[in-house]
Amino acid sequence: MKKWCKAGVMFLLMCLLLIPLGACGSKEKETTKVRVAEVTRSLFYTPQYVAIEKGFFKDEDLTIDLKTTAGGDKTMTALLTNGADIALVGSETSIYVAQGSDDPVINFAQLTQTDGTFLVSREKIDNFNWDMLKDSTFLGQRKGGMPQMAGEFVLKKHNIDPKKDLNLIQNIDFANISTAFASGTGDFVQLFEPTASVFEKKGKGYIVASFGTESGHLPYTVYMAEQSYLKEDKETVEKFTRALKKAQDWVQESDASEIAKVIQPYFEDTDLDTMETVINRYKEQGSFATDPILDEEEWNNLQDIMDEAGELPSRISHDELVNTDFAEEVSK
Repeated sequence: MKKWCKAGVMFLLMCLLLIPLGACGSKEKETTKVRVAEVTRSLFYTPQYVAIEKGFFKDEDLTIDLKTTAGGDKTMTALLTNGADIALVGSETSIYVAQGSDDPVINFAQLTQTDGTFLVSREKIDNFNWDMLKDSTFLGQRKGGMPQMAGEFVLKKHNIDPKKDLNLIQNIDFANISTAFASGTGDFVQLFEPTASVFEKKGKGYIVASFGTESGHLPYTVYMAEQSYLKEDKETVEKFTRALKKAQDWVQESDASEIAKVIQPYFEDTDLDTMETVINRYKEQGSFATDPILDEEEWNNLQDIMDEAGELPSRISHDELVNTDFAEEVSK
């Protein structure tokens, strides 16, 4: 009996000695914090939220501190004043701030590759054609912003002069455009999702065309950082881009209903059915980039659209403001 008791005591002592070793072995890895400023909260950025919620950033030992900085100017200001490490915003902003900078903002990973807005009519139109916009009141986006420039590019493509053929309204803040339309302003409006689909569901407006389909591929929303950050935190940027690529792959392979459930925490005021409709719409028109590479053709298309709108300060080569090294490495 004494021998059994001794053996039991020895076993317990050994277990107690092993506990600290086990605890040391399970110590969590240190993670690198990355401050990301997004220009707005939108289902258009679905792969970003997937990368967070599915743990793809965590797998790369990164912790994402995400904040929404409404508007391209505020997002760029956050980046340039050390309020963020990485900005998610339209590529045109990197061109606007490029002049005379000794630490230029570099585009390194593409998230969306088409315009994300839709043309919404106040009345239901069964057989829409672009000529129906002539002499109408059109509620557009902010002058100089990518949505408005892409919108004007599409209108001109269909022989509509935005300044002469429309009563163009551009003096309403981005956040209030949908409210203005709902209150009775305008015959047509250019809207992002999920607002466009919500309006359609409630009978407040009807989607009649996609500016994304009409304007072609361009680097609409891109991750960018100052050149110094890309050099000094090269490993972090590569990990970030790799996590994004994993999310892009997962979005392409998954159905909209599954994606909607994963990212619902970011859109608590939007029901799952609407989210599914929106995600499907963006997937079908190829809005989500399938890889993070911003190629030269897209870059040139962007500048053509800016030039057509009279908003291009001067042409800047792809090599000057785009770094595809990280995107190409993770896409192999």
